[in-house]
Amino acid sequence: MTRPAPLLLLLAALLFFFALGNHELQGSTEARVSGIAMAMHLDNDWVVPRLFREPFLEKPPLSLWLDAGAIRLFGASTGAVRLASAFAGLFSVMLLYGMLRRFGRPQTLAFSAALILATMASYWGNVRGVGEDSLLSLGVTAALLGFYQAVRPEREGSSIWAWALFTAGMVIATLSKGVLGLAMPGIVIFVYLLSTSLMDKRLRLSDWLKPALFTLLALVPLLIWLGFLFQRGGMQAVGEVLWTNSVGRFSGSFVEAGHYEPFYYYLAKLPEAFLPWNILVYLGLWHFRKSLVRNRYRLFFSVWLVAQFTLLTLASSKRTVYLMALTPAAAVLAAEYARVLLEWAKDHKPGLYRYHRQIIGGVFSLAIACYLSAAFWFAPKADVRHSFVPVISQIQTLQDEGRTVAMYQPNERIDAPACSTCRPTCRS
Repeated sequence: MTRPAPLLLLLAALLFFFALGNHELQGSTEARVSGIAMAMHLDNDWVVPRLFREPFLEKPPLSLWLDAGAIRLFGASTGAVRLASAFAGLFSVMLLYGMLRRFGRPQTLAFSAALILATMASYWGNVRGVGEDSLLSLGVTAALLGFYQAVRPEREGSSIWAWALFTAGMVIATLSKGVLGLAMPGIVIFVYLLSTSLMDKRLRLSDWLKPALFTLLALVPLLIWLGFLFQRGGMQAVGEVLWTNSVGRFSGSFVEAGHYEPFYYYLAKLPEAFLPWNILVYLGLWHFRKSLVRNRYRLFFSVWLVAQFTLLTLASSKRTVYLMALTPAAAVLAAEYARVLLEWAKDHKPGLYRYHRQIIGGVFSLAIACYLSAAFWFAPKADVRHSFVPVISQIQTLQDEGRTVAMYQPNERIDAPACSTCRPTCRS
């Protein structure tokens, strides 16, 4: 490996794994997903995820399989159930670096883009939490980078491995998020191929057929799981995964799902979406707009960002975490625009440019130090406000005194861990 690669691996691993298990499960998502994974481990039922003994079919179970496997290997701990997300983030960062080098980008730019991705606040926070969004981001990243490598005009040699990467990414994406895992890379591929066809004034049928055929191949693992699910729960269970929790959430017909926000929800989130690199992302997107026709590389990453953002904006169900799949494209645009700024400084501010390595190194070092401090000191302090542990401790104290404890209309954050950690005298 070249020198930047092991350094990037070290920094990303430090960011994602340092103090990963030093705080309790926080928020409803971590408590819910961990509870389902624990039930899967205890019941040894790898087909039907269950919450409160009832089927929980919001999405396919790849993240739950990995979380339950981690519990089985390393024991029931907060660090164990966060491992799958952390590894997915690490693989995404290294994959982005490796593929940018394949695209012919300089080492320093590929390194900077990958490190920008690792130090985006939203990405860092989601990678260190329990859930399927980090895996979805890995799948989308692998699928889109593999697709672009396979179809880019400057490619040399065989495209077999690129299509294999695309297929693997689609498997991960669809087994993590179902129909959404199909739509997120699909919308980018559709818009990119449509744009290039219009620019070239020529329709290459093979460019459209190949991703479609490899996508069908990638759906086989999902179809196998759906087959087992059909044997256990019939078409109602399959429909709940494929229609109710996918199309229903997008259209708004599945009212009980929640997270419904106005169409401008993500527009209001733009100031915080890619912190601390927001300004580089947005200025880069604007700066490169006139070069997209002649530069397919910039076109692809711009389409990745804009097409997925548009798709998510059109959906009725909205959460900030859904923007995670856009972050690799945002990181590339930020790094490319930073390179433009450096070229400008080299010509117009040579005195400042002389110290650009020290300045860039200082900025990254400060960002990494802030994240490590947050992981070590501030995350455990948030347990008081975001963890179920204080309530569970009070319940257990009351039970030790011989009292019967009842919880009135508890939410998932309290009910799932309470019923799994407290004695049967606790009722909800």
